Amino acid sequence: MEISALVPLAIYIFVMTITPGPNNMMLASSGLVFGIGRSVPHILGITSGVALQLLLTGFGLGTIFAAEPAIQFALKVLGTAYLFWLSSRLWQAGAPESVSSPRPINFREAAVFQFINPKAWLIAVTICSVFLSSQYSMLLQITVFSLAFLAVGAPSMLAWVCFGASVRRLTTNSHRIRLINRIMAGLTAFTGAMFWM
Repeated sequence: MEISALVPLAIYIFVMTITPGPNNMMLASSGLVFGIGRSVPHILGITSGVALQLLLTGFGLGTIFAAEPAIQFALKVLGTAYLFWLSSRLWQAGAPESVSSPRPINFREAAVFQFINPKAWLIAVTICSVFLSSQYSMLLQITVFSLAFLAVGAPSMLAWVCFGASVRRLTTNSHRIRLINRIMAGLTAFTGAMFWM
C-alpha cells in the first residue's frame, strides 16, 4: 500500500470520527457519567467492531450491503430504535451517582453496536471502496485500515469522552447534570432521526 494513500485515509477517518454521530454521543455521555478510564473499553469496542466491519466489507459484504436496500433499511430501523432507547435512558438519568445503569457500555456491546450503526457501515464501505487496491494483499490492506482507524479514530473518540468528563468536573450541581443529560438525550435522538433525512 502506498504511503501517500495513508494521508487521505487518515483525514477521512479523522473527519468521520470527530464529527457527531451515534458513537460520539454515547462516548460523551459515558465520559460525563462514568469518567475517562471507565469509557476506554467502549472506545476499544468501537475500533474493534469497525475493524471487523472493514474485514467483512473487504471480503464482499460491502457489495451485498450496497446492493440490497432491505438490509440498509433494517440497519436504519435497528440503529434508530437503539438510539431512541439510549436517548430515553439519558433523559431519565440524573447525577452520575444516581444513574440506573451501574456500568458503562462494555467492549463487546460497543463492538456489536457497530453492526447496527449506519455511520460505522458508511465508514467501512467507503474506506474499502475508495482505498482498497487490487495491487496489494487484501488482508494486509484491511489490517492497515484497521490500525489507521485505531491510531486516528481512537484519539478523536477520546476527545468526546474527555468533553463529557470535563463537563462532569465543571459542574457538581445535580440539576445542571440532569439538564446536560437531557441535552445529550435530545442530540442522541436527533442523531437517530437524521438516519431518515
